Amino acid sequence: MRELAVKYAWEFLGLPYRWGGDDPIHGFDCSGLVLEILQAVGLINHGVDMTANGLYIRYAAHPTTAPQAGCLCLWFNVAGLATHVEMFIDEKHTIGASGGGSSTTSGDAAAQQNAFIKIRPLGYRGTNYRIVDPFAN
Repeated sequence: MRELAVKYAWEFLGLPYRWGGDDPIHGFDCSGLVLEILQAVGLINHGVDMTANGLYIRYAAHPTTAPQAGCLCLWFNVAGLATHVEMFIDEKHTIGASGGGSSTTSGDAAAQQNAFIKIRPLGYRGTNYRIVDPFAN
């Protein structure tokens, strides 16, 4: 399942970011992308909607310090809430919908803000993150 999830994630590379987005036609936000992937492999039921913090709460019991493909990286704000989530594609890189915000509601806005699904090295958003493994038993 882990390999299938990562393979599926690659399919969305380059699609525009869209605030509140949860589909490949109109775009994804960070949690929408991760939910789509986890639903595709059967880890989360279809129709469930969660924020980055909801995903953290769901998988907080499965922390890891040795990330591998399929693990989730969640970044936190000063209040301790997860505000962004991406999926590892290997031990050092993540894929995620980023660069946008609440004003990114169209493809044109995403293009202007350089907001799309992209690959980045771990740490590009800072070090206030935690890693969980949704595939852990």
